Amino acid sequence: MNKYKVDSKGYYGNYGGAYIPEMLYPNVEELRQKYLKILKSKEFKSEYRKLLKDYVGRPSPLYYSGRLSEKYKTNIYLKREDLNHTGAHKINNTIGQILIAQKLGKKRIIAETGAGQHGVATATVCALTGMECIVYMGETDIKRQAPNVAKMEMLGAKVVPVLSGNKTLKDATNEAIRDWINNPTTTHYIIGSVVGPHPYPDMVARLQAIISEEIKWQLKEKTGKKNPDYIIACVGGGSNAIGAFYHFLKNEEVSLIAVEAAGKGIYSGESAATIVLGKVGIIHGSKTLLMQNEDGQITEPFSISAGLDYPGIGPVHAYLNEIKRVKFLNATDNEALESAFELTKLEGIIPALESAHALAALKKLDFKKDDIVVVNISGRGDKDLDTYIKYLNKI
Repeated sequence: MNKYKVDSKGYYGNYGGAYIPEMLYPNVEELRQKYLKILKSKEFKSEYRKLLKDYVGRPSPLYYSGRLSEKYKTNIYLKREDLNHTGAHKINNTIGQILIAQKLGKKRIIAETGAGQHGVATATVCALTGMECIVYMGETDIKRQAPNVAKMEMLGAKVVPVLSGNKTLKDATNEAIRDWINNPTTTHYIIGSVVGPHPYPDMVARLQAIISEEIKWQLKEKTGKKNPDYIIACVGGGSNAIGAFYHFLKNEEVSLIAVEAAGKGIYSGESAATIVLGKVGIIHGSKTLLMQNEDGQITEPFSISAGLDYPGIGPVHAYLNEIKRVKFLNATDNEALESAFELTKLEGIIPALESAHALAALKKLDFKKDDIVVVNISGRGDKDLDTYIKYLNKI
């Protein structure tokens, strides 16, 4: 048995499961019973791979970052998920889930989004297949991610502003779940990360595993080695990270580094570093680590990056942290901003603010000269230009 895979009840160690209202049980159970059969079918594999190649533009390049390598005195490769169609890793998952939804006979798609990248990726595959698309997005995120809102609407999606809570990703997810309860038979909910009730964390991980599958052969092609010394990825819910880690989990010689958003500082009261601050709880249908107060009420997370602004973490990551397979670091807003500008000036690549948190880990680790370090650039920075411009005007 692979100790890193989900068990038959949907758990990674003590984390995971499906804690759902009774009205959602038929939907989630149908998915649980059928998702592996669909994913493993020749028909699905053929359609999925064809769309990844011809529509998404995969494989995404593994780029040797010469100037960054020189600065950190090691060998740094960037996995360029920012070059995918729609500008992030999110499309790997939405392509897979829209094919699953079609095979389940669903006619309507709902999704939640924070940074807007998952919303855009969902709206894109709905346009591709002619499906109705409703995206829930917190009002705070709508304001700070206006270009992505415009893209979703242009693609034909209905973007529903969420006005509850602090109007960010958690609240958007709550509303999407309410919609699903009200429309259980016709609707498929495309969850954007390795969160939610089983089988979502496992299904999303399997769809994002294409990232690590490609890293393996690309690295062999470039260096003669299949395995890097380090893989670094940012973590909110954690789909880009598990995608980058997936095929390396069993090889414990590969150091896996996940970077959370520390916001204005871990203990500032404005942070999203769940691994440090979280306690075991239940959020959006799964048992995981969760930022909460002494009464068990969810505390509001904070990050300059909308995609990392989530009070929980995928159950697989809570487990990988507990068994010490993945080392969790964190980066503040300012550290992420500095790293974003560093990559831009050294390599001419403007990363998403989420990915900039992963880049911030380069300053926190002690590399050897011969190490091979892969950083997952999960998205591009177009959506964050307003934030970058504000930062430029301050310095």
